[in-house]
Amino acid sequence: PWSSCRKRLLLCLYLSCFGSIQTSVSCPSGWTLINSRCFLYVPTDMTWANAEKNCLSMGANLASVHNMNEYRRVQNLISAAGHGHLLNSVLQEKTWFWSDGSPMTYTNWCLKQPDNKAGHQNCLQMNYSGKENCWDDVECHIRRPSVCAKKG
Repeated sequence: PWSSCRKRLLLCLYLSCFGSIQTSVSCPSGWTLINSRCFLYVPTDMTWANAEKNCLSMGANLASVHNMNEYRRVQNLISAAGHGHLLNSVLQEKTWFWSDGSPMTYTNWCLKQPDNKAGHQNCLQMNYSGKENCWDDVECHIRRPSVCAKKG
């Protein structure tokens, strides 16, 4: 009886100590963990709508970035793949927003951007302008690689 009771006690202690430990955030194979979200570089040139549709098919959205550190890490992901510009957010009624619904609190626009040239530049491309790697507004039918992001 004592042996059985001791085993149950040890099991209870084990469960109370270790059962509540949260598992660390993990990403599917091929995705990169950045700030508790999983990011995937998609090298295929697509329009904004097709890129977002592709991300949605993987349970993600086109990547949003919320601070300079996060943007630099996403840039590193793109650089590691050996590519440059990519499509990201969208403009509606003069308000920029991320497709995942998060607010656009951080921006890295190039000088004199966004300019909405010809009144049709409603999408954003990142890593524009060579070494500056700033943001530029472009027409949404432009085809670029993209980065998807989802919660880890």
